[in-house]
Amino acid sequence: MQVSAPIRVLIADDHRLFAEALDAILSKDGRIAVVGHASDGDEAVRLALELQPDVVLMDIEMPVLDGIEAVRAIRAEQTDACILMLTGSSSRTDVDRAREAGAAGYVTKDRIAAEVIEAIVEIARR
Repeated sequence: MQVSAPIRVLIADDHRLFAEALDAILSKDGRIAVVGHASDGDEAVRLALELQPDVVLMDIEMPVLDGIEAVRAIRAEQTDACILMLTGSSSRTDVDRAREAGAAGYVTKDRIAAEVIEAIVEIARR
């Protein structure tokens, strides 16, 4: 039986407690390994390019460089990057902006526990 490597995930969120809780949720699933944390959009771009994770979980509202612009910057350098947007908003405008920037998916923070692991696995397998 062949065991596949865990999906490498970078968490980019400026809310430390939320990022730590998300890390705790993801760390309980053997299919996922958190490889880094970014607390602003600029750091997210730098770490995404440096670490080359399989999936980036990107908050839409970030200091220094917002999540949408960070997605554009990452995708400009790594056209195959898989980025899943995280937000408290379910605004159609935010969803459209995220997709136009190159995000592979979109999960609202109120649905994290129920949806984020399966969303990560789904976009990493594309």
